[in-house]
Amino acid sequence: MHSMMMPAARTERAHTDRRDWHNLKSMLPFLIDFRGRVFFALACLVAAKLANVGIPVVLKLIVDSLENKSQQILILPLSLLFAYGALRLASALFNELRDTVFARVRYHAIRQVSVRVLEHLHKLSLRYHLERKTGGIARDIERGTSSISTLLNYLVFSIVPIAIEFTLVAVILLHNYAPIFAVVTFSTVLVYVIFTVKITEWRMDHRHAMNRLDSQGSNQSIDSLINYETVKYFNNEQLELERYNRTLAEWEDVAVKSQTSMSILNFGQGTIIAVGVTLIMFLATHGVVRGTMSLGDLVMVNAFMLQLFIPLGALGVMYRQLKYTLADMDMLFQLLEMPPEITDQTNAPELKVQWGEIRFEQVDFGYTPERQILNKVSFTVPAGKKVAVVGHSGAGKSTLSRLLYRFYDVNSGQILIDGQDIRTVTQHSLRKAIGIVPQDTVLFNDSIRYNLQYGNPQATQTDLEQAAEMAQIRSFIESLPEAWNTIVGERGLKLSGGEKQRVAIARAILKRPPILIFDEATSSLDSATEQAIQKTLNAVAGHHTTLMIAHRLSTIVDADQILVMEKGQIVEQGTHTELLNQAGLYKQMWDLQLHEQAENFSLSRADK
Repeated sequence: MHSMMMPAARTERAHTDRRDWHNLKSMLPFLIDFRGRVFFALACLVAAKLANVGIPVVLKLIVDSLENKSQQILILPLSLLFAYGALRLASALFNELRDTVFARVRYHAIRQVSVRVLEHLHKLSLRYHLERKTGGIARDIERGTSSISTLLNYLVFSIVPIAIEFTLVAVILLHNYAPIFAVVTFSTVLVYVIFTVKITEWRMDHRHAMNRLDSQGSNQSIDSLINYETVKYFNNEQLELERYNRTLAEWEDVAVKSQTSMSILNFGQGTIIAVGVTLIMFLATHGVVRGTMSLGDLVMVNAFMLQLFIPLGALGVMYRQLKYTLADMDMLFQLLEMPPEITDQTNAPELKVQWGEIRFEQVDFGYTPERQILNKVSFTVPAGKKVAVVGHSGAGKSTLSRLLYRFYDVNSGQILIDGQDIRTVTQHSLRKAIGIVPQDTVLFNDSIRYNLQYGNPQATQTDLEQAAEMAQIRSFIESLPEAWNTIVGERGLKLSGGEKQRVAIARAILKRPPILIFDEATSSLDSATEQAIQKTLNAVAGHHTTLMIAHRLSTIVDADQILVMEKGQIVEQGTHTELLNQAGLYKQMWDLQLHEQAENFSLSRADK
C-alpha cells in the first residue's frame, strides 16, 4: 500500500509546486505599477548587505592592527573604528530606506488584490453565491490577501538578503582561506536546507488541516449568528456551541501535532547549526595555532559565521511560513481563476430599450440537470402593460425574474427584450433597464439614506423625499430620532418587514427603469398598508412594462394578463374575470384565499 501511495504523493507535490510557481508569477502584475520602487529597494538591499559583510572585514583589520602594536596604533585603529561605525550606520540606513521605499509597493499590491477579489466575486454567478459558505470564504480571502504582504516581506526582507549575504561571505572565504572553510559552510547550509524542506513538507498536512478546520469553525460561528433568530426560536444555543466546539476540538488536536513537529524541526536545525559553527571555529583556531591565520582572521570568520547563521537560524521559520503563505495564496488565486458562469459575449452591445416588450420563447430551465423548473414556457409582456404570474410555491414563478435578470442562462429557448436576446447584450445594460422589488428585501448595515440612494447614487434629497412619499414611508423616516441617517442594522434587522419592503419600493422608484418586477412585493405588509402601497405600485407601473409575481391574488386583479403556473408550465392565462369564468386552478386559488380571509376576519372579530 505504501508503494502505491508514493506516486500519488509525488504527483500531488509536483502539482503543488507548479501551483506555487504559477501563483508567484501571477503576483508580478500587481508589482508593475511601482517597478521603479522595487528596483530601488533591491539596490538598497544590496548596499545594506555590502555594508554588513564589510563589518567583519574591518573588525579583522582592527584586531590585526592591535596585535601588531605598530607606531601607528593610535591612528590606524581610530580610522578603522570610524569605518566600522560608518558601515554599521550605512547598514541600518539602507535597511530602513529599503523598508520605507518598499512599503508603498507592498500595500498597493494588497489593495489591488483585495479590489480584484471583490470585483471577481461580484462577477461570479448567483449559483456560486447561493452555494458558498460566507464565513469560510471570508476567512480564506483574509488569509489570502495577508499572505501577499507576508510573501513580499519574506522575499525582500529575509530570503533575498540572506542569499546575497551568503554569496558575499562565500566569495570572501574562497578568496582568502583554505577551501575547507567554504566546504564546511556550504555543507552545513545544504544539510540544513534539506532537513528543513523534508520536515516542513511532512508538517504541511497538519497546516492544511488547521486551515480547513479554522475556516469550518469560522463559517459555523458566523452562520449561527446570521441565523440568530432561528437559533432562539428552537432553543438550540447549546446545539450550536456543541457543533462549534467539536470543530475546534479537532482543530486543537491538529494544532498540538503541528506544534510538536515544529519543536522536532527546531531542535534538528539547532543541532546542524551548532555542529557547523563548531567545525568552523575548530578549523580557524587550528589555523591560528599553526600560524596560517591571524587572530583577526579568527575573529572575522567567527563574525561571518554568526552573521550568516543567525538569520539562517530563522530560515526554517521563513520556509515554513513561505509554504503556509503559498498555501493560503493558492486559495485566493484559485478563487480569482474560477470562471464566471454568466459572461458577456465578445463585443456585446448594450441593450436598447425603446418600448420594453418582454418575450419568453419556449424557455426550459433547471438549477440542476436532475430538477427541471421550467418546461417550454412562452409568454409576452407587452410594452407598458402589466402581466402577473401566480401559482403555488415551487411552480417556478420567482425563477422567471432570475432568468430575466440573467442570474442564470436558460437551458433552451430564449428571452427577448424589444427583440434582443438578453444573452447577446451586456449584463450591465440589461440590469440597468430593470428595477425590482424582491420578496425578501435585504438592506445594507448603513443609513436609510444610503439604502435609498442605492437605487440612484446621484439622487438628491428632494428625489429621496418624493420616492419615500410615493412608497408611504417618508413620515416614518422623518419621525425617527436620526431621520434619514438612521442605521438600519445588519440585513435591515432594525426595521420591520413592511418598512424594509417600502424602502425597497422607494429604491426601485428612484432607479426609474423602463421595466419593473414586483416579486411578491407586498407579502410583508398588513392589509391597510398593502392597499395604500398597491395604489402606489399601480401609479408607478402605469408607464412601465411590469411583471408581477404574486401570492395574494387580490393584488393583481387589475393586471392586463394573468399567467397561472403549475409544475413549471403555464396552465392558464387571461384576465381576472376570464380566469374566474374558466373555473380552473385560478378559481380554486381565488376561492381558497377568500375563505382564508373570511376565517381571519371572523377570528379577529372574536378576539375583540
